[in-house]
Formats: sequence, structure tokens, C-alpha cells
Amino acid sequence: MTGKQKKEWKRNAIGYSFILPNFIGYFIFIFVPVILTFVLCVMKWDGSSTPMEFVGLKNFVKLFHDSGFRISVTNTLYYAVFTVPLTMVAALLIAVLLNSKIKGIVVYRTAFFFPYVASLVAVGAVWNMLFQPEFGPVNEFLKFIGIANPPKWCASTDWAMTVIIIVSVWKYMGYYMVVYLAALQGISQDLYEAASIDGATGFKKFRYITIPMLKPTTFFVIIMMTIQCFKVFDLIYVMTGGGPGRSTNVLVNHIYNAAFVDFKFGYASASALVLFAIVLVVTLVQFQGEKKFTDYV
Repeated sequence: MTGKQKKEWKRNAIGYSFILPNFIGYFIFIFVPVILTFVLCVMKWDGSSTPMEFVGLKNFVKLFHDSGFRISVTNTLYYAVFTVPLTMVAALLIAVLLNSKIKGIVVYRTAFFFPYVASLVAVGAVWNMLFQPEFGPVNEFLKFIGIANPPKWCASTDWAMTVIIIVSVWKYMGYYMVVYLAALQGISQDLYEAASIDGATGFKKFRYITIPMLKPTTFFVIIMMTIQCFKVFDLIYVMTGGGPGRSTNVLVNHIYNAAFVDFKFGYASASALVLFAIVLVVTLVQFQGEKKFTDYV
């Protein structure tokens, strides 16, 4: 090996040494669990020293006959259907309001973004206190304005998911506000100036310039929010634990309970693969739709 080759080999070795820890972490915490999921989905195993038992597709058959699984899918869809548009609209409106030169704009932007970086456990605990049925500030206010029997919120099967949706919108709208802000600042001001010359009002500028120019960003936000909604777990686990009853039991919560409460790792792996399939379909739609929207705009 020549001196030049040794020098090049040393340079490559140093480069690989920097990325090696990331590859090791990915292999241990991502690749291996994914492979085990595919193996366990056709097995019956309780996580103990008991040998695995091959059951074929029985886990999937049981899955689609399980009322708990169907309820978790319905709850996830309900959560996504309301959370995605509400978060998107809130983020867009805030971004439009904050995309202007006003005094203290940095403070306002930081304030709206702060919930996204706040500790989720703290967020869940604080909102649970706000919606506490007996002496929470929300119900105290409702009583003050004349509502004698306010909702029980997280303790009610009818209102628990509503609380989760409200908190989710509040927590994540700041992140997507930043996404929309970046897109808004990329729109040429010449378009607005030309519209002003033609006599367009502020609303018409928003409708005919801002919204069309934000189509690729809006599509990206919808896809990312949908994927995020199908994977929601932490907020529900902290605030309701999937209850009361099964009113907030979503797909990931169902998988968690099957694996780490009931110790049905084969069944949980089958459920995880169904979730993986849903997310994969949404991702494929993203790749197909992204090109279509980009070409259109």
C-alpha cells in the first residue's frame, strides 16, 4: 500500500468512525426490532422463557375479529379527522398574522412555538388540572357563566377525546406555524404588489395568492400530521391512559397494552404491522401527490 493510499484509507476510516455510532444505534434500536416484528407476527409468545409457537396468520385473523382493535382504529381515525384540519388551520392563521413587521414579533413567535418543545408529561399534567371536573379552571369558568353541569372532560367517555384533540392542536400548531412561516416568506412580494394595483383586498390576496402558493406546504403538513396522528401515544398515555373505558384507546395504545400489559407479543406485532401498512400507504400517497401538486403549482 502506497503512502497516498494509506492517507486516503486513514481519512476514510476517520469519517466512518464518526458515523459508526449512529449506524450501531440504528441497527440495535431500529433494524433489529423491525425484523423481530416480522418474525413475531406469525408467532405466539408471551415474552418469557416459553418457546415461541408458530401460528401463521392466526394473529391477523384474531386482530380483525377483535372489537378492541376495531375501536382503536375508529378512535385513531376520529382523532386524525379532527386534529389534522384544526391544527393546519390554526397554524396557517397564526403564521399569516405573525408574518408581518410588528413590534415584539420574535416574542410572539417564540410563545406560539414553546408548547411544541415543552415537556409532554408537564403539558399533560397541566391540561389535566385545567380540565379537572370538580375544581378545574375550565369548569369553574363554565359554572361562572351559568352552565350548572359542565362536562367531566377526561373522566367522560363523550368528552375525553375532545380534550385530547384540543391539547394536540395547542401543542403542535406552533411547529407547523414555523413551516408555514418559512413558506410565506418564500412568496414573492411582487405578486401582492401587482394584486394591490389591480385593487385586490386583503382577503382576495389571501385567497388567490397565499393559499395557491402554499399548496405544496399544505400538502406536506397534511401528510406529516396524518402520520403523526396515526402514531399518537404519549399524550394519550399521560392524560387518559386510553380511557375512560376505551374512548381514547388508539392504535399505538392498543399495541402497547397487547405487548406490555397482556404480554401477547405476537398479536402486538401483527397490530404493529397493520399500523406500519397504514403509514406506508400514507407515505406513498405523499410521494405521488407531492409531484402532482408541485407540477400543478
